[in-house]
Amino acid sequence: MIKCITFDLDDTLWAVNPVVDQANHTLLEWLQQNAAAFTQTHSLSDFPRLRREVLERHPEIAHSVTQIRLKMLEHGLRLAGYAEEETETLTLQAFEVFYEARQQVTFFEHALVMLKDLHQSGYTLGALSNGNANIHKVGLSDLFDFQFSADQVGQEKPHPLMFEQMLHHVSLRPEQVIHIGDNPAHDIEGANNVGLWSIWVNLDGKSDHVPATRTVTCLSDIPAAVAEIEALAKTRVTI
Repeated sequence: MIKCITFDLDDTLWAVNPVVDQANHTLLEWLQQNAAAFTQTHSLSDFPRLRREVLERHPEIAHSVTQIRLKMLEHGLRLAGYAEEETETLTLQAFEVFYEARQQVTFFEHALVMLKDLHQSGYTLGALSNGNANIHKVGLSDLFDFQFSADQVGQEKPHPLMFEQMLHHVSLRPEQVIHIGDNPAHDIEGANNVGLWSIWVNLDGKSDHVPATRTVTCLSDIPAAVAEIEALAKTRVTI
């Protein structure tokens, strides 16, 4: 009955804040060497302000962490006094430095073993992410069959569009897919609203009531939760 399992990435398979923090430091080091006026004008503590200013001017890109980052760099370089052409060149180079560093993730305990288990069990595995982690660059090419992101789709979860495009891609009905993620709104509410089964990854052991089909507090429990949903799905079909 269950043919496909989709995963959120950030804070589901790895902690995202340490990754972005390190990527920001790598970016700042590159800027110090290649765009010194930027670092003389801005520090890391200015990044939230630059982000706010960009979103005030360009609310249409709020779904895209990639576009926000590019606009932040462009905005900061212009404020630092760089001319148009140099700003464009430095923006693209700086973003590439950040983007590559952003892919250097440390998987949560049991994540890779769990994914290999599901992959070997014959499920189609996909990633549905609001962020810009890349399954190929983080080392998941052999386990995941596809990826959709908010950058690509034009809307972020819990908007139904990413889930709907995924269903079209795999040619499956909602009841044939389980979505797994850590965010109660983006992942669980989003999946439930489209009719998917859902598994809430609650690694912190929060006491919140989240209306997921199943909840796990350890990634190693996901295969068992999938098996329970399989049994539940078959029961409903029989009824």
